[in-house]
Amino acid sequence: MNAPAFPAARLRSTLPAIGAGAAPATSLERARVRIEGLDVLRLFAALCVVLFHYAFRGAVADNLTRVSLPSLAPVAQYGFIGVDMFFAISGFVIAWSAEGRTWRQFALARFARIYPAFVVCMTATFAVTWLWGRPRFETSPAQWAANLLVAAPAVGEASMDGAYWSIVCEIVFYGWMALLIGVGAFPRHARLLLFAWMALTVLNEFALDSYPLRKLFLTNHSGFFAAGVLLYLRRAGGGGVLTSLLLGLSVLVAACQLPIIANGMQEYYRVPYSNLVLVLCALGAIGIVAAASAVRDVKLRPGAVAAIGGLTYPLYLLHQNAGYIIFNRLEGGLPAPAIVALTTAIMLVAAWMVWRFVETPSRRAIYRLADRLSALVARLKKARSLATNAQ
Repeated sequence: MNAPAFPAARLRSTLPAIGAGAAPATSLERARVRIEGLDVLRLFAALCVVLFHYAFRGAVADNLTRVSLPSLAPVAQYGFIGVDMFFAISGFVIAWSAEGRTWRQFALARFARIYPAFVVCMTATFAVTWLWGRPRFETSPAQWAANLLVAAPAVGEASMDGAYWSIVCEIVFYGWMALLIGVGAFPRHARLLLFAWMALTVLNEFALDSYPLRKLFLTNHSGFFAAGVLLYLRRAGGGGVLTSLLLGLSVLVAACQLPIIANGMQEYYRVPYSNLVLVLCALGAIGIVAAASAVRDVKLRPGAVAAIGGLTYPLYLLHQNAGYIIFNRLEGGLPAPAIVALTTAIMLVAAWMVWRFVETPSRRAIYRLADRLSALVARLKKARSLATNAQ
């Protein structure tokens, strides 16, 4: 049975606001509220990735740490699916966020959401690495400066943390969305564009194997992004046979992409992956996003929901390399399960602090500045118009 559709405007008006006791929202911020089910799911996805790194990857790749949880490794090795779950969530949320916005408003909202927290978390990782990372981890001021661009490898430096590759994927997705909004193609021609995207994905992943196409069009993760967009279109009142068929196609593409991704990981980590489990993970990830996107009230205080959703991004940015460095510092002093539990707790607290004291205030400051600049431009245009008429 299909869930009832709801118009985007009604969705925004019925969801709880961004937080209790917060300063009044700006005009750009007032139009957006929270989808509580997806906020909770974000934390689950982030913890899947933490499990992958802490209980599996750190001890099997690149001599990052000797601390591991071998009893959890057979499950933890599949935790990378949390990243693709994030991509499906992004597809839904970004399509919703784009509704009714100009490309400039959309780009500003994405910049305010992504960049300030990124800079702070990247700088924190730099500091931890610089002070305590040796001999396994090293960094330099040049690497820090390059990472201010987010895509540091583009200028010949390594990312400060290996997890940043997915942030680059998100930014590429945002860039395409901003372009499509700017030319009036989204949401008007969304279904045609999504079909073309899936067709290009199949062509590239199963025939061309072009690295530039893969990076430019995200053809190794596109099924998850597209599924999220289609889930939004269906819930926003754009359901029907065509949308359902395209959703089925995107899910099929995603289910084929995950084994391809895992094939490379299997060679790198030298552990077997079950294609059946991978396909079930892909189907489950998209199914969970579909279910969570229908949950408007998780019976928690709005402030708690905002915190749960808000801390997941800085948690993702902070946890990997800095976590391994903590592992290495504590190794031998505590049992491995205690080290993992303590490090996870530290990362959760640090992530909450970034969300509460950096991301939230900086986002609102950026919105207020944008409002003031818009008002100033409007006044200047009006004054120019009056001066022209007076002549």
